[in-house]
Amino acid sequence: MTAHEHGAAALDAPGPFDPSDVTWTPVSTRLATARLTSTGIVLVIALVATAAPAVLSGLPWLWSLPAVVVLCGVWAALLIPRQVRALAYAERADDLLIRRGIMLRSLVVVPYGRMQYVDVTAGPLARRFQIASVQLHTAAPGTNATIDGLPPHEAARLRDRLASRGEARLAGL
Repeated sequence: MTAHEHGAAALDAPGPFDPSDVTWTPVSTRLATARLTSTGIVLVIALVATAAPAVLSGLPWLWSLPAVVVLCGVWAALLIPRQVRALAYAERADDLLIRRGIMLRSLVVVPYGRMQYVDVTAGPLARRFQIASVQLHTAAPGTNATIDGLPPHEAARLRDRLASRGEARLAGL
């Protein structure tokens, strides 16, 4: 096998973050809008807080602070939609998979039998954009099993389905 063929075969093989038997369900793109809105609010406040001293003092070097805030805004505008596109979940027969991250990728596997309870939450901004979050609670305190950006009807469906699957697996123990 040549180096080129070996590289092509490696691209076709499923990696640790893309199991071959999984169909991923993406989260709503409204999550990106909600995150951009909350980031924009913070950046506008920071811009005002950094531009006011630059205007009032007349010191040219102080304009570097608002420039940094603007650069952070551009970075967030480019990064947040990509982060949201990377969020997905998959229901399998025995567990739930949650995938996130672009550069620092993570795959969380939560066996249904380990779930204690499932929360659905939606703050004011999430309700405004018609999204909710589902959080899975397990016996392990370090488990970060949260799926943000689900339409409310999907969050309720997932909560009920996961709770029933968790009860069924616990009953089987």
